[in-house]
Amino acid sequence: MKTRLITCLLSCLLVTALLSGCAKEEPANENTDASASVTFEASAIDGTSVSEEIFSESKITMVNVWATYCNPCLSEMPGLGELAGAYDPADFKLIGIISDVQEDADEQTLQTASDLIQQTGADYPHLLLNLSLYTAFLTDVSAVPTTFFVNQEGEVIDTVTGAMEKSAWEEKIDELLED
Repeated sequence: MKTRLITCLLSCLLVTALLSGCAKEEPANENTDASASVTFEASAIDGTSVSEEIFSESKITMVNVWATYCNPCLSEMPGLGELAGAYDPADFKLIGIISDVQEDADEQTLQTASDLIQQTGADYPHLLLNLSLYTAFLTDVSAVPTTFFVNQEGEVIDTVTGAMEKSAWEEKIDELLED
């Protein structure tokens, strides 16, 4: 009963948060002041457990919130996959949050998401939605893709709404690494 209630609550919150659908291809940058540290515990699509400790591993962690139905999300994922391995892991890490696939999703839904990840070459950790992730990242998300940049202390230091080309992401990452 408790699981059904949480699933229902997450579904309602997710639908409300993502009601506006996919963002346009051109990004609308939104700078976010550094705030309290983000905390969460979640499962990746490969079954591994992930927490906010992941942020301490790199100077900057890019958190890309995407959805399986979002064409701009899927269009930018090949470039993101290339970026994931282009930097020293001590400097940069990339993780995805699949905003429309919950931890308790059925096998077909999980397979669809896995297939999209494989087809786009997005070879980096992808987290499944739960209440902890929703609270940490999705409460202010009005469109997907939305990307957060998090420092080693777990503070969100920048936010970008919308998809961007690989070269634009490289510029953004390099700028944040210089700061």
